[in-house]
Amino acid sequence: MKTLTVNYLITDSPSPVAVLDKNLCFVNHSKIWTSEFDLDGKSIIGEHLYKILPQTPNELKEKINHCIQGNTNINPGKKFISSSGKIQWLKWKINPWLNELNLPAGIILILEDITRQKRENELLYRAEQVAKIGGWEVDLINNEVYWTQITREIHEQADEYIPNLEEGINYYKGKHKSRISNLVSKAMIDGTPWDTECQIITAKGNELWVRTKGEAEVIDGKCVRLFGTFQDIDAKKKAEIKLELLFKIATNNSEIGIWEYNLEQKTLVWDDQMYRLYGLNKDDYPNVLDAWNLVLHPEDKHLADQVISDAVSGAINFDTEFRVIWPNGELRYIRTVAVCYKNEKGKVTEILGTNWDITELKTTQLLLQKSDESLQGTFENSNIGMALTDLTGKLIKTNKSLRRILGYETGELEKKNFKDITHVDDLKKSGLMFKKAIAGSLENFELQKRYYHKNGHVVYALIAVTAVKDIYGEIINFIAQIVDISSQIKASNKLNRLNKIANKQNESLLNFAHIVSHNLRSHSTNLSMIYGFLKKENDAEEHANLMRMLGEASTSLNDTVFHLNEVIQVKTEAVDKLKKINICETLKNVQQNLMLLMEEKKAKCIIQIPENLHVLGISAYMDSIFLNLFTNSIKYSSPKRTPEIKIAIHEIHKDAVEIHFSDNGLGIDLNRHGDKVFGMYKTFHRNKDAKGIGLFLTKNQIEAINGKIKIESEVNKGTLFKLFFEKP
Repeated sequence: MKTLTVNYLITDSPSPVAVLDKNLCFVNHSKIWTSEFDLDGKSIIGEHLYKILPQTPNELKEKINHCIQGNTNINPGKKFISSSGKIQWLKWKINPWLNELNLPAGIILILEDITRQKRENELLYRAEQVAKIGGWEVDLINNEVYWTQITREIHEQADEYIPNLEEGINYYKGKHKSRISNLVSKAMIDGTPWDTECQIITAKGNELWVRTKGEAEVIDGKCVRLFGTFQDIDAKKKAEIKLELLFKIATNNSEIGIWEYNLEQKTLVWDDQMYRLYGLNKDDYPNVLDAWNLVLHPEDKHLADQVISDAVSGAINFDTEFRVIWPNGELRYIRTVAVCYKNEKGKVTEILGTNWDITELKTTQLLLQKSDESLQGTFENSNIGMALTDLTGKLIKTNKSLRRILGYETGELEKKNFKDITHVDDLKKSGLMFKKAIAGSLENFELQKRYYHKNGHVVYALIAVTAVKDIYGEIINFIAQIVDISSQIKASNKLNRLNKIANKQNESLLNFAHIVSHNLRSHSTNLSMIYGFLKKENDAEEHANLMRMLGEASTSLNDTVFHLNEVIQVKTEAVDKLKKINICETLKNVQQNLMLLMEEKKAKCIIQIPENLHVLGISAYMDSIFLNLFTNSIKYSSPKRTPEIKIAIHEIHKDAVEIHFSDNGLGIDLNRHGDKVFGMYKTFHRNKDAKGIGLFLTKNQIEAINGKIKIESEVNKGTLFKLFFEKP
């Protein structure tokens, strides 16, 4: 019976266990062993260990040989790298087993491949790098300490709290205070940085595990500043402590309890470990069934009865989990695996099983589940747009803030690549940064770029990208954080435009001041002289002549003031009034208004403008601009040929539309007048109607709507005006 029980315990052990003789040949093994090392369906009894596991590391072989002599060896986890470069983590426990003469007859080897677990731990560590981290600084010159907001939150201090160096160190608990004091002192003496994990007691009395990193700034051999980071690792640290405890429990054979239940006699037998698993004193409970019914959680009693009933009937294997409540009120999770023994009639008469405590495992699973839920919640509910991508830029996961910024519904962005939504002019810049990150020259990077919103408009964004690596240091994903800065960019652009307008307005005002100073002084002198002559003149005819001259001077003064006022008003609030203007309709209206004048001159007009071409402008300004150009072309046409005016679209630029307005008139000598063409009161032909105000106003009106005008002209051949208007 004992041999059967031992064999059963080995075969159905929850751990990968192998029993080997002194020659290291298999005597027995657990079912878990075959699945652990991909040996399902293969018989290995009698086979040599190293034939079955030819990649066994030399260090482990040495430990096994040592244990054959009757020694024990335990290792909670060891990293091995094969000659091919493959990384493998193994943990083991090796105990000798004795024969009837109490001499070493072989070993019991518990061996687990924990590479996957180690990789998962490494990925968890990488994920924690994007968690909140506070900063701190100590100015040793001015004896001032600065904490960031997150650092104050970790210490559970108020926003306005300002510590000193002594207060900062006093938060550390017990021996941790001495450790951090020594690290600070060493950094101040020789500049040695530190990176350590300690416990603090917050302002509200809570004990917290933190990770603190510090560096010293040394100038001329003197430490003038300490600075570093501060991170809350309490949940992670406590989980690690619990995982370590779970590991110790799992590798200690004494914590597997054995029980036997006789259905015919209704008797239950426990070994001593069973009592420890249930928090009971063996001497207090001579009747094991009473002890069992006492500690079993009431909500799990029906489950336990059902599992036993199903196992007895042969419906299922006996493998389940349940809860027990210790006499002190502590809740524990227990897992049990059992085998049913039948009599010669096939009726189950006895159940033999094992129990082990899985409370720590359950607790850790719940903690990890909550941590994952918390991370997922933080990702999804962040006010900053966030995305997880693969190395090609394909969007794997996005949060609702990013979907809101770009106008997409849930699941739509996951069908796209970052390249699909990036502005075409920013593809090269962002692609270069991603290539550098993949190549390993950048851990993270920031850049300003533009995205296309779902409805087509451009979104300006500031993007921060962090690489996520696996256990081997290879980049597997990117985490991107995107902040919409469109409003700031628009405000900045508007401010720049307003500054340009203000500068031009100032130039106009300065020009206005010069003109006022010169022209009004001339008018004033002229009026004063005429008035002086009038007071002295007695001749009626001469008096009438002076009155006529006075009227003309007054009219001239009025025209000057009117023109100056019209110029100074051109740019007032022009930018805020811009709207879409149809160029073709504007030209047709102007042409209609000048129809009689053009017929009188027999002028020919050719318009080659698309009917759907729009620009940004102000209707009154656009009418005035083209009216002036049409009028000048007719007014200064050549008497030697029929006037011909041509208006055509020349080119559509990135941000502007270029239109050419040309005629075959008298032209302008640009060598003599090139710098005066658009000046006020500048005339270039002896035309009695010329006042020199038209082109000056035209230039000011075009610039007021963010456009510009250029001229090309040749005497007796004609003039070409190049007009640039802003696209909608």
